[in-house]
Amino acid sequence: MAQLHALVVDDSGAMRKQLAYALQRIPGMSAVEASDGADAWRKLSSATFDIVLTDINMPLLDGLKLVALVRAGGVHQRVPVVVITTEGAEADRRRAMSLGASAYLVKPVQATQVVEAVRALLRIG
Repeated sequence: MAQLHALVVDDSGAMRKQLAYALQRIPGMSAVEASDGADAWRKLSSATFDIVLTDINMPLLDGLKLVALVRAGGVHQRVPVVVITTEGAEADRRRAMSLGASAYLVKPVQATQVVEAVRALLRIG
């Protein structure tokens, strides 16, 4: 099985760990953690990822700006981006999707929801 690489972006270390742990349920998936959007952008510029999971509310560079940067062009332009946030309002969801998010999950999120979303976006069993 091909090795898959996920970038998990959240300013909460506990949330990053929870998401990385959930991703371990997918055979061949490894996760790299980023503490905010700026850290994620640095990691995206030096490695390739199959999927990005990001929070919205973070210091320096928020998740929506990160989605916009990823979609603006370059090697990661077509990489699926899952937004995982406490922002449950429909307007927030629409804004994220209009910027190019591939999926939108509202915290608290269950590991099974994360795994299902990632499997669906990467088209893996």
